[in-house]
Amino acid sequence: MTLRIAEIFGPTIQGEGALIGEPTVFVRAGGCDYRCHWCDSLHAVDSSHRHEWRPMEAREIWAEVRRLSAGQPLTVSLSGGNPAIQDFAPLIALGRAGGYRFACETQGSIAQPWFGDLAMLVLSPKPPSSGQVVDWDAFDRCLSAAEGAGRRVLKIVIFDQADLDWAREVAARYPDLPLYLQPGNPETDPETPVEPQALADRLLWLVENTVGRGWLKPHILPQLHVLIWGNRRGV
Repeated sequence: MTLRIAEIFGPTIQGEGALIGEPTVFVRAGGCDYRCHWCDSLHAVDSSHRHEWRPMEAREIWAEVRRLSAGQPLTVSLSGGNPAIQDFAPLIALGRAGGYRFACETQGSIAQPWFGDLAMLVLSPKPPSSGQVVDWDAFDRCLSAAEGAGRRVLKIVIFDQADLDWAREVAARYPDLPLYLQPGNPETDPETPVEPQALADRLLWLVENTVGRGWLKPHILPQLHVLIWGNRRGV
């Protein structure tokens, strides 16, 4: 069995969410069942990039992860695209046997049995600005599949007030899940420089409209990798 892989890179730091700052190797899967308006990883989503994706067996991926990390166990992040459309169970089994930890980020549209073998499942439902509609029954199946995981958390990207209002509704729906919010980056072209002050202004707006208005549940974080490297790939 082969997996469609858009890229493998690292070690670098996790740039967002609950594991921000943690040394990580990224395995980015090719293919997605969503088409978000502001997607910043179209090279792993759109079928026009399929010629760039590599068919790789789990042992090939595992060998590359070990090579990049020099055999030092760390966190492996399964991202995409949507990694949940493929079967990463064999890779996770190989990595866990070697002392590596696996995290996965998915929008929560497809449940997989291997969710229960993760150290962390990051469920990132897409807000109104994405142009997508969340299937909450499918989302709940993802949560159930991850009951054996080390941690389950929510992460929502916020572009505007409608997104923020929607995030409050999601938080009320899942009060027991830790919630991470980050400001959206409107610039998706990897060749276009990102203006740090614009990102800082978006982060300030988010802080002022959550903690500043008495909503104390969410963790408010930037996209650290964007602040450091902009939209460059492979970092």
